[in-house]
Amino acid sequence: MSTPAGGGLDDPSAEVLAEAAAAFALLATPARLHIVWALSQGESDVTGLAELVGGTLPSVSQHLTKLKLAGLVRSRREGRRQAYLVDDPDVVTVVRLIVGQLAARAGHAPPKHVHLRGLGV
Repeated sequence: MSTPAGGGLDDPSAEVLAEAAAAFALLATPARLHIVWALSQGESDVTGLAELVGGTLPSVSQHLTKLKLAGLVRSRREGRRQAYLVDDPDVVTVVRLIVGQLAARAGHAPPKHVHLRGLGV
């Protein structure tokens, strides 16, 4: 692996690039990105997420399943309730950075952290 002229980081391996591309591909839909954004603010159940992102329960559930299979989101049981949360803090960092930068470029205030109601977050 070679080091760029400016020094610093080695070229990532093909495997790392493929994994990164797969993660970005999963976040390439506005619905999934919105779900990850919401979960970066705190955990939620599928009903709360559907209300927050304006999606139907089946649609949000399908997106969560894909995100969960990819290891970006995980769930935990709380009695009869299934709570979802982002499983990778680096994903939270990337999503907040990108969304915040794009909001700033568009002249909007950076998105504030939302508190999902009724979930104690």
